[in-house]
Amino acid sequence: MRLDLTGKRVVVTGGTKGIGRRVVTAFAEAGASVLTCYRGDETTAAGLLLELKEIGGDHHVVRADMSVRADVEELVAEAHRHLGGIDTLVSNAATVSHHPVVELTDEVWQHTLTTNLTGPFTLVRSALPLLSEGSSIIVVGSRVAQAGMPAAAHYVASKAGLTGLVRALCKELGPAGIRTNLVAPGIIETEATAALPADRRCAYEAKSSLGRLGSVDEVAGAVLFLASDLAGYVTGETLNVDGGV
Repeated sequence: MRLDLTGKRVVVTGGTKGIGRRVVTAFAEAGASVLTCYRGDETTAAGLLLELKEIGGDHHVVRADMSVRADVEELVAEAHRHLGGIDTLVSNAATVSHHPVVELTDEVWQHTLTTNLTGPFTLVRSALPLLSEGSSIIVVGSRVAQAGMPAAAHYVASKAGLTGLVRALCKELGPAGIRTNLVAPGIIETEATAALPADRRCAYEAKSSLGRLGSVDEVAGAVLFLASDLAGYVTGETLNVDGGV
């Protein structure tokens, strides 16, 4: 089954690499008009724009840092100018780093929480005037929010906070007909995992009941499902896309 999202207006943060990039192109392939953003890599942004032109449709790629409130507000203003409104809002942008607790500085902790948790909150708050009955908010979290991960207390805490944010938003925005859900990927094949040593890759594969890493297509499929009318009675949920970790 191929979802038809023709005419839908979609905003995706962090859409030029990895999972975010595939989410953007999947929405475009389904007929939606997409506005996405990148933080600083002009080369990947230009490459995505070329790919979107080949797919066809009305799409835009702009620069915005989700840790900066002014950038978030400007991104929403761009959505108003280019799309007129938002039918699906996908908060995907995040930062990740690895530091044992004894080496974790206040600065790294704060930057991670600001980007990964405050950023999505600010995005939703700013975008509310452009959302209406039938709109869908989808937050991309991580399976580590439930499983934990060493040397990443800041990252795990930020992703765990998203679960509470989504549950609160589903209660508050549900009466207006706006759905809010979270997609929690496991270990997914991206540019980052391509460089994994063979032994570490095998260890990750062994954690999955399916014995492999996930694909960006599989995460994008979950996002598009939650954006579609097929998920019209689904809100406040966490959809794990983790191969049965």
